[in-house]
Amino acid sequence: MRKKEIRTVITFSTTTAAMKMEKTSKESGFSGRLIPIPSEISAECGLAWKCEKQSEEETEIFLQEKELAWDGIYRVLI
Repeated sequence: MRKKEIRTVITFSTTTAAMKMEKTSKESGFSGRLIPIPSEISAECGLAWKCEKQSEEETEIFLQEKELAWDGIYRVLI
């Protein structure tokens, strides 16, 4: 069984915004992946981005620099 870790998770209002995050991250080398929304979080879109090791601050800076739309940034045990 995989050990759970605290990770930064980004939620989105739309699936389109989540898909744009995936595309931009791959192009920029920002590690992470799309996941279903963890049960601890609620959001309009059913997808979230799970960051590998980035902090909330690093993540927010990336989102702002790339002009991406997001709903919230959370630290979640997953």
